[in-house]
Amino acid sequence: MGGIIISVISSLSILASTVLSSPTQPATGILPLVIWHGLGDSYENDGMKSIARLAETTNPGTHVHLIRFGASGTEDRDATFFGNVTAQVDEVCQTLASDPVIRNAPGINALGFSQGGQFLRAYAQRCNKPPVHNLVTFGSQHNGIASFTACKDSGDWLCWSFNALLRFGTWSSIAQSGLVPAQYFRDPEELEDYLKYSNFLADINNERAVKNPKYRENLMKLNKFVMFMFKDDTTVIPKESAFFTEVNATSGEHTKLQDRPMYKEDWLGLKVLDEQSRLEFLTIPGRHMQLSEALLVQSFRRYFGPVEKSGAKDAGTPDFKVQE
Repeated sequence: MGGIIISVISSLSILASTVLSSPTQPATGILPLVIWHGLGDSYENDGMKSIARLAETTNPGTHVHLIRFGASGTEDRDATFFGNVTAQVDEVCQTLASDPVIRNAPGINALGFSQGGQFLRAYAQRCNKPPVHNLVTFGSQHNGIASFTACKDSGDWLCWSFNALLRFGTWSSIAQSGLVPAQYFRDPEELEDYLKYSNFLADINNERAVKNPKYRENLMKLNKFVMFMFKDDTTVIPKESAFFTEVNATSGEHTKLQDRPMYKEDWLGLKVLDEQSRLEFLTIPGRHMQLSEALLVQSFRRYFGPVEKSGAKDAGTPDFKVQE
């Protein structure tokens, strides 16, 4: 899935300055915002910096934390292709728990772009300290991918190296311990191998016979779980994975989350969230990671605005409208 790099429509200004807010307590009612970018991106890219700045200006007082791995943007980008996702999630758990602002906050909001969405969900399920208030994901692969995207740039050695290592097999120990997208690969026609060998997705989706009750308990603590799907997404295959939808590539049949055992038996608490109107499915126009400033501002106001001290309800948020 090389080339999944966040693309912000030109109306969103590019800011090259550092955007992480100073280590002070966030304004009253404003929770810190943790952002996890997607494949091929890095915390220091202009697009990510612009989004962080927009979050700060939309809700003044927001402490923004961009998740990063390594000492540079290059190392951070490398980690989107190569690494053990379980170890990466563990590292994020430790980092957030030791952050001088975040560790003293009553909770955080979480924003995941592409693969960063399911990784932040894993944070919420596995450690959740501090707890996630609202989890918002854009174009994420909550039900995995059934195909790897071809490299678009002949000079992208990271993508080509990733694809070269895939020759050892998606379910090999090399892939499942070191190739990031392979760890959320899920082809319904290879379900037996998936359940046996998947290092990451089969676990956080609680699909194996022995369930982890902690995952369900933690996810049900969310105030909101909001999933955005890009209508014209051809990068994520299938794009409906953003909604936990099961797609049969042979027949083309779509099985919505609500019709799947994981919902009916409530392996993750998604049924409870849905019945309590805390689960949202939003389809937006555009290709993968095409985001307008207007859409981002609406989302930030709606889901990352001030939180009432009593009851954990979002205060003063306008009606959300998906722009066509």
